[in-house]
Amino acid sequence: MTAESVGLLDLDPLTYTSHALHSDDRIWPETNCYVDLWIETLHALGLDPVAPLAFTLACDFNGEQWEFFKYPHIDLQHLYGLRITEINLWRGADIHIERHLRMGRLMTIEVDSWFLPDTAGVSYRVEHQKSSIVPQMIDRPARRLGYFHNRGYYEISDADYVGALQLGDADGALPPYAELVDLDHLRRPSSDTLAVDAEQLARQYVSQRPSSNPIARMSSSLQGDVPWLQAAGIDEFHAYAFGTLRQCGAWAELASTFLGSLHRADLAPAVDLLSNIAATAKTCQFKLARVVAGRSADITSSFSTMIDDWDGAYATLAKVFGA
Repeated sequence: MTAESVGLLDLDPLTYTSHALHSDDRIWPETNCYVDLWIETLHALGLDPVAPLAFTLACDFNGEQWEFFKYPHIDLQHLYGLRITEINLWRGADIHIERHLRMGRLMTIEVDSWFLPDTAGVSYRVEHQKSSIVPQMIDRPARRLGYFHNRGYYEISDADYVGALQLGDADGALPPYAELVDLDHLRRPSSDTLAVDAEQLARQYVSQRPSSNPIARMSSSLQGDVPWLQAAGIDEFHAYAFGTLRQCGAWAELASTFLGSLHRADLAPAVDLLSNIAATAKTCQFKLARVVAGRSADITSSFSTMIDDWDGAYATLAKVFGA
């Protein structure tokens, strides 16, 4: 950092090491922008991002798409003392970011991925796409911003800085949605305390699990959508797959990792079955791409496998944590 910059942590994008949840050997190294940024934010703050993943055990299919799952703010406050509230951006976003960093606070803010070079080849200078970041360093005179996004920590400058923070000619544009992350009561519980709290959260979320198999419902919905997907083309497919199979697969892998972190032998069947769902969802996504392109591929068998695996995993969860 320079003399003009304000930052909470002394980080360098070139040397930053991402959390293991974002390692290349994961089935789904990226989940969704909000979960991914919190994984890295918690990691950089020295907090375990796995312990608060109990909420994944209650994820569902809403009839159109897989739930866009997020860390519940109440759980982050319960485990780590983080208080997250919506903030009104009534001045330039850069002014708010700088001011709160000086007070030892972070913010989440929605920006346009068009201006985020870490999305090169996907949306950077390709398409306008909403995404969330957590800035943790700003140098307003030099127009530089250090932020958590997706799998890591990055910096933008100059035109990307101006565009991402809507500091240019954005007449008529609505202020971006932003949240304040208050660290005043931040705590780092012992591993034993964290394990007890994580298991209590697991019990709570298992009690809120879907009343019927969500993958079976997604299968029915998806196969009914195939005709219009084929007519819409491959670009529409990518958006559709993100909201269905990708979110389902990423959810399953995170849920499997969370249950594995509890180190209970009686949860091993659920850990394995959820991991199987994560892998099968990726295979099914490739198959669906073939179907949308007009080629032959069997997605029914993949869904049958995932449906059975969900039933088996949640039978185990109900037995361990109570029906």
